Amino acid sequence: MKHSIVMMAAAVTLTASVKAQTLEEGIKMYNYERYQTAKKTLEPLAGTNPLANYYLGLAELQLGNKDAARNTFLKQPNSYANTSGLIRVLFVEGKAEEGMKAATELAGKAKKKEWEQLKYAADAVTYTNGGDAQQAINWYKAALANYENLDMRISLADAYLKLPSGGGGEAMSNYEKVVEKDPKNSLAFSRIGKLWYDAKNYKLALENWEKAKESDPENPLPYRDLANAYTYVAKYDLAKKHIEEYVKLADPSPIVTEKYMDVLFLSKEYKNAAAKAQELINSKPETRFYGILAFSQYELKDSVNALKNARIYFEKQDATKNSPGDYRMFAKILLQNSLTSEADMYLQKAIDADTATNKLVPYRENGEALREGKEWLAASKWYDKIVNEMPTSATVTDYFYTGFTKYFGRDYDNALKSFVAMTEKYPAEPSGHYWSGRAAAAKDNDATQGLAVPYYTKWLEMEVPSTYTRKPNDLMQAYQYMAIYNYNKKDKAKTMELVQKIEAIDPNNSTAKEIRKGLNMPAGK
Repeated sequence: MKHSIVMMAAAVTLTASVKAQTLEEGIKMYNYERYQTAKKTLEPLAGTNPLANYYLGLAELQLGNKDAARNTFLKQPNSYANTSGLIRVLFVEGKAEEGMKAATELAGKAKKKEWEQLKYAADAVTYTNGGDAQQAINWYKAALANYENLDMRISLADAYLKLPSGGGGEAMSNYEKVVEKDPKNSLAFSRIGKLWYDAKNYKLALENWEKAKESDPENPLPYRDLANAYTYVAKYDLAKKHIEEYVKLADPSPIVTEKYMDVLFLSKEYKNAAAKAQELINSKPETRFYGILAFSQYELKDSVNALKNARIYFEKQDATKNSPGDYRMFAKILLQNSLTSEADMYLQKAIDADTATNKLVPYRENGEALREGKEWLAASKWYDKIVNEMPTSATVTDYFYTGFTKYFGRDYDNALKSFVAMTEKYPAEPSGHYWSGRAAAAKDNDATQGLAVPYYTKWLEMEVPSTYTRKPNDLMQAYQYMAIYNYNKKDKAKTMELVQKIEAIDPNNSTAKEIRKGLNMPAGK
C-alpha cells in the first residue's frame, strides 16, 4: 500500500512538472509572437490555471479575436492577470480613458510589498495604445522594488520605448540588466539588437541578433529583424536567407506570408513572389497584393495577367497613396501590352506625383521605361528634357541616350545633332564620335556623300581611355562605310586599305568580296 502511495505521489509530481513546462512553453511561444502555437499549448491548461488562461486570452487578442479574448479573461474573474487582460480589451476597443481608469484601480489594489497588481496594470498600458506610458513605468518600478523579475524588467524597458520623448537609453539599460543576469535570454538580445539597429549601430545590432539566435534557436524574432535590416540596405540575398528561417520558425499567418512575399519580390524571385501574392489574395484580397502580383507578372512577361491585376490595383488603391514608382510600373505594363498613349499618361502622372524639385531622376526613369518598351522617340523626349532643362546636371549617359533613342527611332537628322552635342560637351568620350558616324552614315545610306567619314576618322584616330575598347562590330561599321565611300570615289588605294582592315576582322566578309570583285582585285592582292 505504501508503494502505491509513493507511486501516486510521483505521478502527481510528474504531472505538475509537465504542466509547468507546458505553461512555460506557452508563454515563451506568446513572447516569440507565435500566437497560434501559444493558443494550442495553453488551451488544455486554461481551465485550471489562471496564468495559462491569461496568456490564452492574450494570444486570442493578438490573433484579432477580441470577443474570444474577452470571454477567456472573464472565465478567471478573480485573477489580477485576467483583470489586466480585460483592461487590454478596453484599450484595443479605443476606450483609452476607461482603460486607464481601470488600470489605475488595479494598481491601487497593491498593498505594501505586493507587486502583481502593479505589474499587470502596467502591462495593460504598455502593450496597447492610448495609455500613459510614464505611469506604466512608475508601476513597474514600484513592482520591481518589491520583486526583482527579469520578464518584468523587459516589460519596463518596453514601456520606456513608448515614451513620446524617447526612452531608448533607459530601455537599453534594462535590457542589458536582463542579459547580465541571464546570458541566455534570447528575447532580451532580440530587443537589444533592434535598439542598436534603430541607433544605426549595425555592428552591435548584428552581434546581438546573433546572440539571440544562439541563445534559443526556436526564437524567430532575430531572423525577422535581420531580414528587415538586410532589406533596408538592399542586401536581398541575405534578407531572403533570414526571412526563410523566420518562415520556418514562425507560425503560419498572412503577416508572415506578406513579409516573405515582399522579400521575394525585392530579391527578384518574381515567380515565387507572384505565388505568395496570389495566396494572400485568396485569403484576404488587400489592394497592395494585386500590385505585387501585377508587377511580378510584368517581370515574368505575363503581360495579359499583369495588366488585369494592375488595373484592379489602381481601381482599388486610394489615388493619394500611389507612388511615382507605381505609376511608372503601370506604364511599363501598358507598354508591354502596346498601349502606348495610356502609358504616356501614367508616365506623366509619375512626374506629377514626384515631389522632388529636381526632376533629373524621374525624367531618366521615364526615359528608361520607354527604352525598355522600345518606344524610342517617346523616350527621346524625356532625355531631351534632361539635357535642355538641366544641362549642368546631365551626364554623358544622358547625352548618349538622347541621340541613341532618336537613332533607333529613325530620326537620323536629330540623332546626329544630339551626338554632336555630346561630343562638344564630352570631347574625350569616344562613343559620341562613333555614334555621330553611325547617325551620319544612316543619313548617307549609299555612302556617296561621305557624311560619316569625319566622325569615323576622328573616332579611329583619337586616343581612347583604358576603360574603352573599340569593338570589332563597331570597327566593321566604320570600315565598311568608309570602304564603300572610297569605292564610290574611285580611290582604289584607300578602298583596298580599308578592305584589308575589314578582312582582318572577318576574312569571309561579303562586302569586302563585292568590293574586290568590283575592283577586279582577287583575294590575296
